[in-house]
Amino acid sequence: MALQYDTSDFRNGLKIELDGQPYIMTYFQFVKPGKGTAFTRTKLKNMITGAVIERTFRSGEKVDAADVEDRPMQFLYEDGEFYHFMNTETYEQVAIPADALGDEKQYLTENIEVTVLFYKGRAVSLELPNFIEDVIEYCEPGVRGNTATGATKPATLACGAQVLVPLFVEQGEKIRVDTRTNQYVSRVKD
Repeated sequence: MALQYDTSDFRNGLKIELDGQPYIMTYFQFVKPGKGTAFTRTKLKNMITGAVIERTFRSGEKVDAADVEDRPMQFLYEDGEFYHFMNTETYEQVAIPADALGDEKQYLTENIEVTVLFYKGRAVSLELPNFIEDVIEYCEPGVRGNTATGATKPATLACGAQVLVPLFVEQGEKIRVDTRTNQYVSRVKD
């Protein structure tokens, strides 16, 4: 019998299977109305297509756990159509279609360690490290004066990602970026 989750087990990041498709829970809210039974409102992201759906579950309802496996892998290269990864222990290589990766592909640099998600033996998506460090390849010089606190400017990283950085950050500096939110965290001293 497959592993099942009760609505009391719901949390962000939970991987479940609905209608033969794997989903990851991105949001949940327990609601107890004055009348009627309690329920849980959720937002679920399809791990294969990236589509987001909203689903409501009655309290006590059960859902199947997704048959997923996380494997640490290293990014090798991209050939336009596929992104190629290698298992660092077995040297097995897998290719993931570019359209399945979404925004994660902007942070992929040669030899970066990622976690590839396999659904029923097939690579479907990946998880980046929470933070990456990269050099700013281009940004406008910061203009002093006439600015409010917390002013930002766009910057392009060497990996190709674009983030908003504070005005005091200069081109050529190394910064730390949160890949989950695509936000600047701090400067990195070498």
